[in-house]
Amino acid sequence: MNADTCAHKEYPFGTRLRIENPENSRSVVVTVNDRGPFVRGRDIDLSRSAAAKLDVVNKGTARVRVYYLDRDMRYASYLKDGQVKGSEPLKKGPASSAYTIQVASFRERDNAVYLKKGLSLVHDKVYVMEKWINGDRYYRVRVGKFGSESKALKYARELAYEGYRDVHVTAFE
Repeated sequence: MNADTCAHKEYPFGTRLRIENPENSRSVVVTVNDRGPFVRGRDIDLSRSAAAKLDVVNKGTARVRVYYLDRDMRYASYLKDGQVKGSEPLKKGPASSAYTIQVASFRERDNAVYLKKGLSLVHDKVYVMEKWINGDRYYRVRVGKFGSESKALKYARELAYEGYRDVHVTAFE
């Protein structure tokens, strides 16, 4: 809210954009750190700080110009051996006939639904799976169903590169 950030439907996390208000020529540089907006006809949601710099806070919505600058690659993750670097190792089991990609796991359902909504802006076959582990309920956000581990890994690498940090390939349940 207080940083110069934005939500965008398609740009990868870490993308830097210059946003210009054509009514007053003010501009601000923002970093994409979220998905959205979830309102038809809108392409970008600005933080309060960025909106204030453009003088559009009181308007609520405004037409702006968006210019791509570059991407801060610290937001990108890299998949190695079926997992994002630094995440827990994959537990190798028997070969599966189908694979999926887990992007995140939450205890709060609303968090999973929000992430599903954001992923669904760009990706197909996004779903939330409820799983009980040792008496605790988790909501796992997953993408796709792939006929081979190699296809799932290729797609998982794309998700990691977009900036999703907890990506891993798992057998389809």
